[in-house]
Amino acid sequence: MNISLDQKPDPRVFFAAERTLLAWFRTGIAIIGLGFLVSKFGLFLTIITSRPIGVNQYLSNALGLTLVILGTVLTAVTAIQHRGFVKQLDEPDLPAGYSATLSSWLAACLAIAGLVLAGYLLLTTF
Repeated sequence: MNISLDQKPDPRVFFAAERTLLAWFRTGIAIIGLGFLVSKFGLFLTIITSRPIGVNQYLSNALGLTLVILGTVLTAVTAIQHRGFVKQLDEPDLPAGYSATLSSWLAACLAIAGLVLAGYLLLTTF
């Protein structure tokens, strides 16, 4: 592809997209962690109050599981959006030697970890 004088390569666009992706990954991980915390905090409250498991425990588990699934889906969707954006960039705008598969692998690992955690919460709390 030929680059005209008024259209110089600008890697800042790519690096901004990478920072945005990492910010969404942090947000997804935080939501997953919050979901686990909410789920287990309900169990903690049940134990320290010496009450039988009731509706509050089930609501806490359901809310925690929902947050874990939400964080997992958020991570996967943002990775798909990022990959589509990177494919639209011109070759000169990408850094030399960059591989778009690294961010996809990271997103896949985070999504799998989130699904495993959701499965664990589902099996141990309901």
